[in-house]
Amino acid sequence: MFNSIKTSSENKQIVSELTSKLALGAENVIARIALGYSLAKHDKLDLAQIEDSKGKEYSSKVLFGENQALYIAMICQKYEIYKENREIPKYLKLHMDLGLKHIYFDMKDNPNKDGTAILLNYITV
Repeated sequence: MFNSIKTSSENKQIVSELTSKLALGAENVIARIALGYSLAKHDKLDLAQIEDSKGKEYSSKVLFGENQALYIAMICQKYEIYKENREIPKYLKLHMDLGLKHIYFDMKDNPNKDGTAILLNYITV
């Protein structure tokens, strides 16, 4: 269906900073967390709000691992679309970009928290 997803140019730097600061593993880990966070916390997003694709590129295998079907299913359920819909990669990108920004600003607002503390806050909210 698709081979890769790219963050916005603004989020390229954010991915690097979050990966370094939160020490949760490789860059794809924070991208997965951001995607899941946005899907859980935000209503349906408008594709007209999609940002550029000039940032960090993730192959679908690296970004989703063995769970690509699960991420696609979450998008399909949220947007009530079929798994073959051509807009799925755009929705994934939209949620990943938004999630990255929210985590980044949360980290900036809470500079003394480590990655685990920030994630636990997401789970308990």
